[in-house]
Amino acid sequence: MWVRVKLFGGLREGRFTVKDIETCRTATVNDIVEKLGIESQEVGVTMINSRHCSMGCTLNNGDQVAIFPMIGGG
Repeated sequence: MWVRVKLFGGLREGRFTVKDIETCRTATVNDIVEKLGIESQEVGVTMINSRHCSMGCTLNNGDQVAIFPMIGGG
């Protein structure tokens, strides 16, 4: 199956902004993060089809996955 992955902020550096990725039918958001070589502690917010989700959410064919970096400040 295919999902469209959108990266934001510093996660784009050396990677991409938007990319269609082929994955297995049982893939989770965490599987995509690992496949892209992103450390889980770098991830702040994940969304599937514009809805907040956890890293363990299972993906469906055609889903759009947005991955935002952890944001610090203060």
